[in-house]
Amino acid sequence: MSNHLFDLVRLHAADPTKTFIETETGRVLTYADLQAQTARLANVLVELGVKAGDRVAVQVEKSPEAILLYLACIRAGAAFLPLNTAYTLTELEYFISDAEPALVICDPARREGIAALAAAAGVAAVETLGRAQDGSLAHKAAQAKPVFDTVARGPDDLAAILYTSGTTGRSKGAMLSHDNLASNALTLKDYWRFTADDVLLHALPIFHTHGLFVATNTILMAGASMLFLPKFDAEQVFALMGRATTMMGVPTFYVRLVQDERLTRHATRHMRLFVSGSAPLLAETHRSFQEKTGHAILERYGMTETNMNTSNPYEGARVAGTVGFPLPGVSLRVTDPETGAEVARGEIGMIEVKGPNVFKGYWRQPEKTAAEFRDDRYFITGDLGKIDADGYVHIVGRGKDLVISGGYNVYPKEVETEIDGMAGVAESAVIGVPHPDFGEGVTAVVVPEKGATLNAGGIMSALEGRLAKYKLPKRIIIVEDLPRNTMGKVQKNVLRDTYKGIYGG
Repeated sequence: MSNHLFDLVRLHAADPTKTFIETETGRVLTYADLQAQTARLANVLVELGVKAGDRVAVQVEKSPEAILLYLACIRAGAAFLPLNTAYTLTELEYFISDAEPALVICDPARREGIAALAAAAGVAAVETLGRAQDGSLAHKAAQAKPVFDTVARGPDDLAAILYTSGTTGRSKGAMLSHDNLASNALTLKDYWRFTADDVLLHALPIFHTHGLFVATNTILMAGASMLFLPKFDAEQVFALMGRATTMMGVPTFYVRLVQDERLTRHATRHMRLFVSGSAPLLAETHRSFQEKTGHAILERYGMTETNMNTSNPYEGARVAGTVGFPLPGVSLRVTDPETGAEVARGEIGMIEVKGPNVFKGYWRQPEKTAAEFRDDRYFITGDLGKIDADGYVHIVGRGKDLVISGGYNVYPKEVETEIDGMAGVAESAVIGVPHPDFGEGVTAVVVPEKGATLNAGGIMSALEGRLAKYKLPKRIIIVEDLPRNTMGKVQKNVLRDTYKGIYGG
């Protein structure tokens, strides 16, 4: 039977003896293993009552079996629903009750609490899957047949639901189709020049679009291999880098590598590509990495609802502080947030995108879905940005992060760029918090480099004359680090909550 996404996986896995995944312990799974193991798992899913269109909620630690489970869900016609391993039972209660999965799969150590939640939500079955090929699902799969009649699914059928990070209000389930995932992976394979000879150093989590879809699906569409680490560990990364050709990471990976004396041209001599995403990469990190290795990190821009939208070029200038050009097949425009009219080149506005990568809508939220799409089907990303004279896209912040102080719009990225360029500054985050006179007070939270001494007065003096007065911070706060989510994004909502009373408003 035709299954849009899995048929493409099968098509590009031309050599069954080729390594698909190798773990840090040396365990190897070939593409033949992928076929057999996903068949076993898909048989178990069907035996447990999973039908085409059902959701399968999964909160397990990163392992090759977790990747195989994702593919088994695709084969069985189900929608894969990965959940952050850091979510508490209270948080899981919302996701399980909202998604109404037919099956929940969790780590063996968490079964008791999750089973109670699942039972209360009317979920028919709960199984377990551990990192050491253990758990009830692994046991059942070992007894199952290694062949499976893959369930028919078309390009528009649901392949996955990913819940947004939920920095404001409840998380929303982004519905991703077979073709949303397949088209984006095929585009990235070509744009980033992936072939069957590539070996990806994979240290990302797999409950998020970056590690699960951008990394894994691109490798699958190239018939390439992965060196699979449970998490980012500099020791393991340097030990394995000589066997890899590519790496995808979040900015914090690259910050840690730059700070390590082992990062040299010799250490990276086998690599052809380093990709960064999920959060903005500081221009200083980009420059330092290139100075030490000769490699320019390729930064790109995507989101849960769209997979990847833009990328710096494989050949050509990878401009620090930009996210490159719209990918082939993706249309991108910048509009006035109030009127929806397209703004002039170089002006800041709301980024909107359209293409086969853009999701089908939010799970069971038709009103929210309708509000986020224009009549011509452009998706309103919520990100503020601009397109420069050379066509490079710049992200200046989330729409909700815009600061309106004294009636003037202040884009945090503009202030952050000035502060980040100062000696002794590691990074900064600019937020707006309630102010009795200005509505919102521009507030800068600054992290010094190790060993550096910063003071608010010195930073303020350096900013004066570089920014219009209304953009200058009303307060500068020095801290040891910034709060981040699991993908390295600075949690400005946490900062706003922490400092909401500093002006007495």
